[in-house]
Amino acid sequence: ALKYIGNKIAFGYAEEYRVQRAEQLIDNVLLPHIGTDKASRYLKAIFLCDMMGRVLETSLGLRKPSDKDHYANKRVKLATPLLMELYRMAFLKLIRDIRYQLEKLLTIRQPTSVSTFVRPGIVADFVKHAFATGNWPGGRVGVTQLLNRTNYLATLSHLRRVQSPLSRSQPHFEARDLHGTHWGRICPAETPEGSNCGLVKNLALSAEFSFPMNKREVLDKLYALGVMPLSEAINRKKFLPAKVFVDGLLVGFHHNGQELVNELRSLRRNGEINNNVNVALYNYKHVQEVWINTDEGRVRRPLIIVEKGVPKLNHNHVEAIKNRISRFRDLVSMGIIEFLDAEEEENALVALTPDAVTPEHTHMEISPYLTLGIVASIIPYAEHNQSPRNVYECAMGKQALGFFASNYEIRTDSRMHLLVYPQKPLVTTKSVELIGLNNRPIGQNMVVAILSAQGYNMEDAVVLNKSSVERGLGLSLSYRTYEVESRQYLGGQKDKFGIPEPTVRGYKGEQYYRILDADGLAHVEADVSGNMVIVGVISPPRFMEEYTRAPAREMVWRDASEVVRQSESGVVDQIFITRTDEGNKLVKARVRTTCFVEIGDKFSSRHGQKGVVGMLFPQEDMPYTEDGIVPDLIINPHAFPSRMTIGQLIESIAGKVAAIKAEPVDGTPFLGKKLEELRAELEALGFKSSGTSVMYDGLTGKKFEAEIFIGVVYYQRLHHLVRDKIHARARGQVQLLTRQPTEGRARGGGLKFGEMERDCLVAYGAAYLLLDRLLEQSDKYTAYFCEKCGLPAYYDLKQERLVCRVCGKDASIKPVVMSYAFYLLLNELLSMCIYPKIKLEELV
Repeated sequence: ALKYIGNKIAFGYAEEYRVQRAEQLIDNVLLPHIGTDKASRYLKAIFLCDMMGRVLETSLGLRKPSDKDHYANKRVKLATPLLMELYRMAFLKLIRDIRYQLEKLLTIRQPTSVSTFVRPGIVADFVKHAFATGNWPGGRVGVTQLLNRTNYLATLSHLRRVQSPLSRSQPHFEARDLHGTHWGRICPAETPEGSNCGLVKNLALSAEFSFPMNKREVLDKLYALGVMPLSEAINRKKFLPAKVFVDGLLVGFHHNGQELVNELRSLRRNGEINNNVNVALYNYKHVQEVWINTDEGRVRRPLIIVEKGVPKLNHNHVEAIKNRISRFRDLVSMGIIEFLDAEEEENALVALTPDAVTPEHTHMEISPYLTLGIVASIIPYAEHNQSPRNVYECAMGKQALGFFASNYEIRTDSRMHLLVYPQKPLVTTKSVELIGLNNRPIGQNMVVAILSAQGYNMEDAVVLNKSSVERGLGLSLSYRTYEVESRQYLGGQKDKFGIPEPTVRGYKGEQYYRILDADGLAHVEADVSGNMVIVGVISPPRFMEEYTRAPAREMVWRDASEVVRQSESGVVDQIFITRTDEGNKLVKARVRTTCFVEIGDKFSSRHGQKGVVGMLFPQEDMPYTEDGIVPDLIINPHAFPSRMTIGQLIESIAGKVAAIKAEPVDGTPFLGKKLEELRAELEALGFKSSGTSVMYDGLTGKKFEAEIFIGVVYYQRLHHLVRDKIHARARGQVQLLTRQPTEGRARGGGLKFGEMERDCLVAYGAAYLLLDRLLEQSDKYTAYFCEKCGLPAYYDLKQERLVCRVCGKDASIKPVVMSYAFYLLLNELLSMCIYPKIKLEELV
């Protein structure tokens, strides 16, 4: 067998070398998790035989085929194995570099020290590059990502994200679908739309990962409990009925699998073995299998232990945690709660509620809402919404403006956006308290009426009370940090901070430097607008020729000042002065912009009901109730029938009750205050239990014929502001190759007029408009063509005339107006030896 393998991998070499290579392959490449020494070869043979046995048993119907989407068969790759992989590749690169350096010096035959050839920067640069780009060995991309700091919720959600390595371009229906083992481990709602749907997941609230441990203590305990090791079992004619596996490796046999599993679970609950260990039992017709898992990356969830039909968690334990006498981990060490992985949960019968517990049950859920992720769990009455709406809110909740950190005043993030008057939600959930979202809210409570508002709230638009906006509704602050470093150059020269002199190359004009002090830094609280200099810097010549051409006193310095972006304006908030690791001076200037709500800004409730502001009405023109209550926001009634966000309607009634009673209402999914109770409370407070009120038109004073549904709903202002997206262009720079306008708002580019827009104009027969958009306002060009041969002519500088290469003196050259992109196509066709002949009919 060794010779056969050797012939495959080292054909043509000596027999001894081929056998040696085969042994190396078996030891180092084949099943390396079992071992990489000679002693592990026997265990590898046992493992391969067991694999073959499983295939035969599956084909005979003795066991079911493995489910590759079952979380018992999955492991999450955490930071430790990823970094080990990265360092291993970096270390191998270092070894290869040392070997190369030594081989180069072998010809010199001088005594050398290995340490002189070790370049430590190789490892550091390799690791830093991987962290900076997110590209990992093995072709994986996006392993490292910039932490999302839009709001506190987005940060927590990003830290609990799980990514599948599967291709985004393939369907992978089963992999994207929800699986039974996701319950309590993966959030069923929080996943992106589009190609990442179902492949990018988020952990549920109570889920955690297993961490690596030394499995020697588990093996010792197993042998003490009567497990027969493989070395003893091999000499027996008949094996014991139960196979025992540790991390997928067969380690021995036991006479009763159920008894062994019960003993191990009892030891774990008593703290005699690590609670990181999970034990599962598989009963087949022909054999029992005990699987013991100690490896890392298993997704586990906590459950309350039930013994003889009674949960071990009682009222005293709950009170002790509430009063902070004990902690959650104490319950785990006391054997009241235990963490199960997906494999062990296959042996458990879990009750959803205390009322459902029977003597057959082994565990009980802590709470139903723990099956949701961080974002989904803050949606009040989420169980009453259509499921896609909860998915949409999981995306939009991470885009809402709020306070992402309490130390925002001293932070220098490149972009920050903060809500000025955030409020705690009146209708809250238990997880809002659990994750601390009340300390960093992401929205405001608004009085919301469901009503058509003169057509200004059609198609998901919303109408806002202008007076509420002037009082601070949705008001936000946007921060942008500009960074400038004083760099070192040739000849000991370095950048200088200050106001550039008019003699400096690239001087912009006195008006652009008017807010600078003598040190080149802007005044704090000074007003700035687009293209104004915020940090004045001048740089020495960059290239050696500039040094050699003239003496130092005649060297022309450049203006390298940092300017405010063209489309932005605001106030200089703070200036930070510090030094880099290299000792260079570093200046960070932070600009603050006050963002009032305007038409086009985006808002969303916590139920995926998003909409842009369609109009701002003064308070006197807004509808009002008999009590004089004027809504802050009006939403269209057509937003509800097809989307079925009943949770928002219940939240509206609950918010009204909370506002009148001045106390929050619990809207936790599955556990919140029932609608019947809310309606009874509303009626007792003197309002209609349906949540409707008589309202009057603010313009005419007439009473509306129908009663209007009005209540208090928590709304989020999203970071999609119209001021950051609005863009128009009359003229500007063009691309060098195609001579069409550049792309993108940041570069002052044009707006794309694509194929579908062209087809619309063609369908309407708007020929003049078509010519205007696609030629006059794009890349109009006058080219010269020979009337005889139809080929483009060129201008000969020596003869100072237009020349046709083919026809020469007989050419008849005429000007032709065309798109430059078409002219470019003609030239590219000529370069491929294709003759595109232009026939001239109507002369210009």
